[in-house]
Amino acid sequence: MPTPEPSAQIIQGYGHVFSRNPLDRGEKERRDESKIQQMAIHSDSRFLPLRNLDLLVETSNTPRLKWLEQSQFNKYNPDGKAIFLGIMDGIYHYAFEVSIEILSDVELRTINPNLRFVDVRTCGQMLPREDAGIAAQARIQTYWHQQYKFCPACGFETNMKRGGQARSCGNCSKDNFPRTDPVIIVVVHDGDRCLLGQSSGRLQRTNTYSALAGFVDQGESIEEAVAREVMEEAGIEVKNVKYHSSQPWPMPYSLMIGCHAEAATTEINMDPEEMIDVKWFSRDDVLSALNNENQMLKIPMEMAIAHHLVKSWALGEITT
Repeated sequence: MPTPEPSAQIIQGYGHVFSRNPLDRGEKERRDESKIQQMAIHSDSRFLPLRNLDLLVETSNTPRLKWLEQSQFNKYNPDGKAIFLGIMDGIYHYAFEVSIEILSDVELRTINPNLRFVDVRTCGQMLPREDAGIAAQARIQTYWHQQYKFCPACGFETNMKRGGQARSCGNCSKDNFPRTDPVIIVVVHDGDRCLLGQSSGRLQRTNTYSALAGFVDQGESIEEAVAREVMEEAGIEVKNVKYHSSQPWPMPYSLMIGCHAEAATTEINMDPEEMIDVKWFSRDDVLSALNNENQMLKIPMEMAIAHHLVKSWALGEITT
């Protein structure tokens, strides 16, 4: 019996920004290096340029990623290197790096006056969800290739393989694969209160409080990471950790793993080096903040998974 296809609802997850990439990433096609190279010179293929990790966008009434044709790819990419992103409607899509000397703002205006290079965070705010997902993939993979041009084992130069899904060392033959950093992010709740904090990287004057978060350590489960991070940042013990949803975060290559957890203790013992503030907030306070009616509390913007974790708790969408 054939394996059923996953539903669109499962594929799209919770609908987070950067989470609706429509490309077929072409696992089978990547096994044939000559096929990937052949399609990179095909007239139907499309190419997305990145300049200093910013992506080319057509800023019309409905902003979209701007894909270049094969002839334009040849013009603006002398070395011919491109990262294979995937296939959509039978068309191969690639990303490539371009310098400001080759594709300047003046040159852009000759192509289309509405074109400009846009950072990936702004892409997440202005582009349709599907384009934002592609932008995240292109930015993450481009950045990884920039960082891993040399083998971490022997220092020898590496070469792109599988259309950009790996880099292989020409000296020790070690294959290196793109990294993804798992990060837990959790809203801890205690009846009609939830625990939110300000990390030391945020400005206190913004009054923005967010879910607690931190990287998953090696050899650590998601549940263990949640318990450890909450204890380290707030001195609170948790129980009944439940997964909510996830979000790729392309700055630079994180996967945000969203959870809810019940508080087993309630007395805050904050780490002052890592956090500026940690507080319990009532459901009414959070609901008013979500409606932009609370001057003392701001919730992260809607494009961040933290917003949806807080919102789902405030609206009573989670069960203990």
